[in-house]
Amino acid sequence: MSDKLKIGITCYPSLGGSGVVATELGKLLAENGHEVHFITHSVPFRLGKFQKNIYYHEVEVSNYYVFKYPPYDLALASKLAQVAKMQELDLLHVHYAIPHAVCAFLAKEMVGSHLKVVTTLHGTDITVLGQDESLSDIIRLALEKSDAVTAVSKDLIRETHESLKTNIPIDLAYNFVDKRVYYPRDVAALRRDFARPDEKLLIHISNFRPVKRVGDVLDIFARVNKKVKSRLLFVGEGPELSKICCMVKEMGLTERVHFCGKQDDVAQIISLADVMLLPSEKESFGLVALEAMACGVPTIGSNAGGIPELITHGETGFLAPIGDTQQMADHAIALLTDPQLYESMSKACIHRARTKFCNELMMVQYEQIYYRVLGRPMPAINYEELCKA
Repeated sequence: MSDKLKIGITCYPSLGGSGVVATELGKLLAENGHEVHFITHSVPFRLGKFQKNIYYHEVEVSNYYVFKYPPYDLALASKLAQVAKMQELDLLHVHYAIPHAVCAFLAKEMVGSHLKVVTTLHGTDITVLGQDESLSDIIRLALEKSDAVTAVSKDLIRETHESLKTNIPIDLAYNFVDKRVYYPRDVAALRRDFARPDEKLLIHISNFRPVKRVGDVLDIFARVNKKVKSRLLFVGEGPELSKICCMVKEMGLTERVHFCGKQDDVAQIISLADVMLLPSEKESFGLVALEAMACGVPTIGSNAGGIPELITHGETGFLAPIGDTQQMADHAIALLTDPQLYESMSKACIHRARTKFCNELMMVQYEQIYYRVLGRPMPAINYEELCKA
């Protein structure tokens, strides 16, 4: 029997951190010789160019006239079972509980118990959907029927157990960044398009939902800008964007705030900045803060959810209570006006990202889970070579 596995991966392919992590994990697994099959309704946007050992299977949904809504869940379950049989998959790794974990459970029922299911929880599948009484029972069922469940932070594990009233074992598997992609870029020429040499650049990247508290981002920046010459980059789109645009005008900050829309090369635009602002009300992990950390950019964030597991207060960034924009601004001002503090914090960010949250370490952790549920021995690993800074 080969040491290499045949793995099916299902995720939301076009948006959200869960799809990014799932896609990047699949690419890493393929590099390591595993055969990876993405099973989704469209090609994951992070998949990029053709890569050895990666295959894509499109989920097509019937539009039969009696259906009020196209039954994507059933189509996905059927496709998962079909691909598992045809490709002789060892396991399905589904990201985000609804509907993917439920569909994987149905696929396993169709294929047989030899097909294993690993479910990764990413946040709102528990913190939002798990709170919905109409969905909580089916989410609990899907997790209890999974052969392994992972979550991206200790806080999310706690909330899963509490909200679903279940004691299923959940593996902690943090999100990660590929250090070959996320590192400090030389963007001096591009930075001149956004700020003068004597100005600092602050950045916020999100989907502009209320939970991100984007208004707090603007308030923090306004306080910082009174003490430190600076500009703010907003990256992303979402429901709160038009409201924020109006607030920028009302506060007289139009000339100091840049709206950059969605950006594919996140590492490059983060490298432009001096500080990342993440004052969210809830973050199960905070992937954008990790991406900033890997680029040597400290984060000023809220002491909420999984953020404290990522940001070490006073070492790789600063944390403050949710909504305390004055304290967050004070932290930013202290950091931006102390070159020695900034330099040491930037170096600490890069080291922590490359050692605690590096791609090799997290890939091996998932491999260990895969081999465990399959009851097969894990190939020998040289751990000393992993995640060298």
